[in-house]
Amino acid sequence: MQSSDGDMNAWRDRALHFENQLNGIALGLARAVRLLTVAVMARGHVLLEGNVGVGKTTLLRAAARGIGGAYQRIEGTIDLMPHDLIYHTHVDRDGRPRVDPGPLLVQGSELSVFFFNEINRARPQVHSLLLRVMAERSVTAFNAEHRFDYLQVFADRNRVEKEETFELPGAARDRFLMELLIEPDDDDEIHRQLMFDARFHDTETLIAAMPEALLDHRALPQVAQRIQTQVQAGDTVQRFAGHLRRATHRPGEYGIRLPDIDVDELVLAGVGPRGMSMLIRAAKVCAWLDGRDSLTPEDLCQVFHEVIAHRVFFTPIYELQRAHIASAFSAEILRKVPSP
Repeated sequence: MQSSDGDMNAWRDRALHFENQLNGIALGLARAVRLLTVAVMARGHVLLEGNVGVGKTTLLRAAARGIGGAYQRIEGTIDLMPHDLIYHTHVDRDGRPRVDPGPLLVQGSELSVFFFNEINRARPQVHSLLLRVMAERSVTAFNAEHRFDYLQVFADRNRVEKEETFELPGAARDRFLMELLIEPDDDDEIHRQLMFDARFHDTETLIAAMPEALLDHRALPQVAQRIQTQVQAGDTVQRFAGHLRRATHRPGEYGIRLPDIDVDELVLAGVGPRGMSMLIRAAKVCAWLDGRDSLTPEDLCQVFHEVIAHRVFFTPIYELQRAHIASAFSAEILRKVPSP
């Protein structure tokens, strides 16, 4: 059944309420909260990165509560294997061996949020399984295909501890709509509240303040599709997007320069068609949240770094410096590519 314009307006109000509630829980993370809201309404998977104790897990758990539906969480560890996501074995009270569904299967088709904590501590074999789940929203187990039509994958990793960790391959990172850096605003008043307001000291109570099932997880796929068909991109925006894509492949042609970097030797592979389609998908949600049915260049710029940066591959000598180069490269593209 198609959603009416009135329904879509009500959904916009609901999405903005979802964002506002998250801002009351994850203090000082307004930009990250907006981008997470965009990802939810675009039906995209999200990877959060940041230092220890900046609110990554709290933000994702609160978002999962607001989305509603069945929720599962798994901790990334060095001994985690792919089958641990599918099933677990144990001996029951009668001393008989049992095989029970693992976190991916235990909720069946109602699974709406799968939260992978410390994803970079899991082995590449686990990443490979997760890749299929993210790409196809399905997995084959016990001689049957299990589908997860409502599923969104949230994951986080801290960027401080690198011991016993495994970097995610490019194919796995490409399945995340966005990679968000979580850094609280450097505002004294915000940090004073985080330090001295007891409300922020009890994580469970704080997350419980998020209204449960504020968004209808079963309706989200249909609403997300309606947003994509409702918001249109004119010729001017299409040309701008084309220039952004080419700039990731041939930055020298656009006069892009970075200190102490040979830009002609920087890019191994620019963003591909899937990455650009994801950029447009996220940008359309930005326009919709602002009450518009047409894209502007500013919509693309608003989500450009978080959608595109992890989809550009640098040559090996520069890939080691990705954490310092990627944001500067994105910013320089937006500065040099003329906005219509």
